[in-house]
Amino acid sequence: MTKSMVFPHRGMVSGVVRVPPSKYHLHRALIFGSLADGETLIHGKSNALHIKDTLHSLQDFGISVKQTDDGYAVRGGPYKPRNGKIRVGSSGSTLQFMLGLGSLAQGKPPTYDGHKALRERPIGPLLEALGSFGIQWQANQYKMPVTIQPGRPRGGLVQIPGTLSQWISGLLIVAPFAAKDTTIEALPPHNELTYVGLTIQMMRQFGIEIEEDPSGTKWRVPAGQAYRPTEITIEPDLSSSAFLLALSAMYKSDIVLQGITGAGTHPENKVLEIMEDFGIPMAYDSAKQGLRIRHSGARPTSGLDIDMRHIPDLIPVLSVLAALSRGRTVLRNIGPGRMKESNRVRAMLQLNKMNAAIAEDGDDLVIEGVERLQGAKISTYNDHRVQMAFTLAGLRAAEGVSELTYPNAYRISYPEFFGHLEALGVYVREPALIR
Repeated sequence: MTKSMVFPHRGMVSGVVRVPPSKYHLHRALIFGSLADGETLIHGKSNALHIKDTLHSLQDFGISVKQTDDGYAVRGGPYKPRNGKIRVGSSGSTLQFMLGLGSLAQGKPPTYDGHKALRERPIGPLLEALGSFGIQWQANQYKMPVTIQPGRPRGGLVQIPGTLSQWISGLLIVAPFAAKDTTIEALPPHNELTYVGLTIQMMRQFGIEIEEDPSGTKWRVPAGQAYRPTEITIEPDLSSSAFLLALSAMYKSDIVLQGITGAGTHPENKVLEIMEDFGIPMAYDSAKQGLRIRHSGARPTSGLDIDMRHIPDLIPVLSVLAALSRGRTVLRNIGPGRMKESNRVRAMLQLNKMNAAIAEDGDDLVIEGVERLQGAKISTYNDHRVQMAFTLAGLRAAEGVSELTYPNAYRISYPEFFGHLEALGVYVREPALIR
């Protein structure tokens, strides 16, 4: 089996890297542009595999997306499936954002399918909600492949568990096309609302009116609306930056993350506040057009209690940072992290193999910081965030080589990751065949 070998890194971390565009924003911009009659110009380009999955799905629906020097030109229009097959790859966002949009298709009913791991992801609540919305579907045991029958959604009141934001976003995205006004109500638990907020904010950029209840868990979408083409610049990806921020916290460092000039609208912008709480000094450098971190190399101090309910994608990287910090860190409301590309809670408990002290306590992760980690054999479950988090842990090990499975998982969201590490003076050996 091919694995990557991560050797401990000694010395300073320094350099300048440009943060890639936000995958969260780009998924939405491409899809919303495809629904707008006319040309949408998107500034911000990504080679992330999940973005390629969205591009493939749009192509399968007959939508023209051309690459420009710095992004994409999307020619929106009717969804006309080429052969009825819609590829979603391994991207849960692509599937769940676009599932309801199959009802807009002209001609053959579209059938969505993707990689084996995604076929096992839970979409039953979304399918049931789409059905109550007036969208007909066929699936075996609520799993892909899923066929959607063309036909205008009915609208009305739709209720869905707020377990995953992608379910809610998928309903919001198709709601403007309904025959009558739609009210979407998220039932407890109310997780990942920052991601729902991004969907709403970007839909408004494309001309869609959405009324939000003061509770923040119910939304009204008037019927008869149309997405309007626009020009949009994609913000930097703070979720990807979190790995470099954590790296800078673990070493004596002087790095600049170009493109970050503030928290912006990224659903995980709280990472900047969390890093400051760990004692990591950050300042915006206007000359270098980015966020500069100059750290003495002192061990970060924790004693933090962090609510992960609305920022579950940060669980892997914060687990590693907490494991090497002074004091106890409690990551609360980690439930959504169990339902991602892998069960990220179970995955990060492998830190104990590296001499960490991490324990699952109900819906919390409790991490007692240790001074030293050691190399170990780790399964990344083909999860990009788990792989990148354990790469950092392996770099910071006091001794021993870490062997990580699925060495290419990082390409799903952050294909520049290892190149950026090298730009900062950190070299990870290329994947090698380990017997």
